Amino acid sequence: MTRIPTKQEVLDWISANPTLTSKRDIAKAFGIKGADRIDLKRILKELEAEGHLEKRKRSYRDPDRLPPVSVLQVKAPNADGDLFARPLEWHGEGVEPIVLIIARASDPALGEGDRILARLTVVHEEDHNYEARLIRRIGTNPRKIVGIFRKGAEGGRIVPIDKAGSTEWLVAEGAALGARDGELVEAEQAGPKNRMGLPRARIVERLGDPTAPKAVSLIAIHQHGIPDDFPDKVIAEADKAKPVGLKGREDLRDMPLLTIDPSDARDHDDACYAHADDDPKNPGGHVIWVAIADVAAYVRPGTALDREARKRGNSSYFPDRVVPMLPDRLSGDLCSLHEGVPRACIAVRMQIDADGNRIGHRFVRGLMRSAASLNYAEVQEAIDGHPNDRTGPLLESVLKPLYAAYAALKKARADRQPLELDLPERKIVLNDKGEVESVAFRDRLDAHRLIEEFMILANVAAAETLIAKRSPLLFRVHEEPAPEKLESLRETAQAAGLNLAKGQVLQTRHLNALLNAAAGTEDAELINLSTLRSMAQAYYSPENFGHFGLALRNYAHFTSPIRRYADLIVHRALISAHGWGKDGLTEDEIARLEETATHISDTERRSMMAERDTTDRYLAAYLSERVGNEFTGRISGIARFGAFVKMDETGADGLVPVRSLGREFFHFDREAGTLMGSDSGLIIAIGQRVTVRLTEATPVTGGLELELLSIDDQALPRGRGPAKRSTRRKAASTKRKKDKIKRKVERKRRQR
Repeated sequence: MTRIPTKQEVLDWISANPTLTSKRDIAKAFGIKGADRIDLKRILKELEAEGHLEKRKRSYRDPDRLPPVSVLQVKAPNADGDLFARPLEWHGEGVEPIVLIIARASDPALGEGDRILARLTVVHEEDHNYEARLIRRIGTNPRKIVGIFRKGAEGGRIVPIDKAGSTEWLVAEGAALGARDGELVEAEQAGPKNRMGLPRARIVERLGDPTAPKAVSLIAIHQHGIPDDFPDKVIAEADKAKPVGLKGREDLRDMPLLTIDPSDARDHDDACYAHADDDPKNPGGHVIWVAIADVAAYVRPGTALDREARKRGNSSYFPDRVVPMLPDRLSGDLCSLHEGVPRACIAVRMQIDADGNRIGHRFVRGLMRSAASLNYAEVQEAIDGHPNDRTGPLLESVLKPLYAAYAALKKARADRQPLELDLPERKIVLNDKGEVESVAFRDRLDAHRLIEEFMILANVAAAETLIAKRSPLLFRVHEEPAPEKLESLRETAQAAGLNLAKGQVLQTRHLNALLNAAAGTEDAELINLSTLRSMAQAYYSPENFGHFGLALRNYAHFTSPIRRYADLIVHRALISAHGWGKDGLTEDEIARLEETATHISDTERRSMMAERDTTDRYLAAYLSERVGNEFTGRISGIARFGAFVKMDETGADGLVPVRSLGREFFHFDREAGTLMGSDSGLIIAIGQRVTVRLTEATPVTGGLELELLSIDDQALPRGRGPAKRSTRRKAASTKRKKDKIKRKVERKRRQR
């Protein structure tokens, strides 16, 4: 029997090995295997309960501290030339620490995107919490740059399109790839970064006219490194795929399963059907079927298709295009549940009682045939008494039973009380040329909510089935808000005359009470936005920490394997757990579940950032013809360099630079989220209603610059406008003359 380490031995190991602190690392260090892991888990739980350790996702360390030796990712230099880094071992609890890199003369030059191992020292400076000293640089890939090429006498320069306004890059004459002046290009770093002068790059792809409407999403795709071309081997594998037959599957083709999606949906990966339960033991109950495309039947572990899908992690959606996780032969054809076509699926039959509580379920691997491919609007119109030729024949037999089951699920949802945020989502509408035609609010119909509730129910059933069968899987995790963020939300609520009680275990029902109290008031948007900001970011994990926002203990993603790799992993786990075939979860996949979880969590965030940047650019293009106009909005963020304003009409975010606020100094309070004028005492804080003037819109970067006109319907104090250029020049000239006189006096004093 393996000797189990003492608590002190575990603490000593964690102290000596701050980068190897997961349960797996600790078990490996002490040679603990099999059932003995239970004892190790008990020791770690006790140390956690005693306050010696804090569990952050899947590792243990001292509470509220970064490890003394950490992996960092270098950021771009700031305006003062200081180099900061993002701690990759910080997982979003509280405000992310700010790490300043202290470079020594012997250190190699570091560039944006470099990963380094560094020794950290805690400091208490105004603009950073830690100082880092380089131990070694971890392997790097050539840095990619997307920008506008400006031709010169000997090559040219690349002007980056980042809103942050990072440095330009020099391009030698032989490294321009024939790019024309003003063309959008992708380049990579050429050679090591010089300590002096601009860095050098070579162009690797010409992307065309940066002002073309279709270039907007292309910029984001290249800028964020989203793979948008499938390798030939992947396409060849997809093209060889054949439709799956009935052998070994349950025949569901006569069941009137149907898909309900947006009118512009590119794929259909989920279908549903419901009917009243005929079991006399379940009066008023319902049976709900949810069938999901059986992607695992086509994408086998270890194939080129699988490697590419894992690499992408998920599909990315833009207003004018989709970058799919799978080639179109699968995502748009064989794995899409088209109307009237037999399709392989994994389906779950769920039994709910009259109050919407699930009382039983079973999974099957089947073959289905969609009775109809409908969109949300036409389904809702049919239920509201306006059926069309497609929905009319299905109204009584299929649609009304779906809504009856949904009515029961609403009761269970009301008891469970998931977080009920009310933040309208805006949709960018493009014309045939790819130009922004309008910015509209997305509809939120009962048809949307019905599908959401059915999918949540199926996801919970998948998680609970795999837990019961002791099968490894990937959970969708959403942890509780950090105490600091809750305190910030509590202060915001109090400022609005509302209350979020202390001294209790936070539940979503407490947050919902706050949101309900704010509903209908002028502070409703502020409270909803502040509540959203207090939330931790969801991620994937092989360990189950529950889903706070949905108020669920067990939750996994099962319903979208066409566009999410996590769902494909869950499908494979179900196949293995039920013994449905040899295309289930492999031992190799199980061994690297943690690595996969981290990777696809990162690709999800990458897609979110690319989609957000694309939206920003479209909005900047849309507003570029309205420069000089006034808009109302609300302060949505505060930074050292200015205040962000979300404008009411479009939902676009613009920046009020601190330099435009006047000649006084503005103190930035990071914890309070405020800017305060040193002379006027003016406080600019999140949530304030403002009127602004649009002064600049840059479609290529997505940047919007604003001038602040009033706060909470009060004009800014007089004399606060920015100094005139002539005044600034005169002041600068006077200062230079004074400095010159001082230097002369000092030289004469030394000579004497």
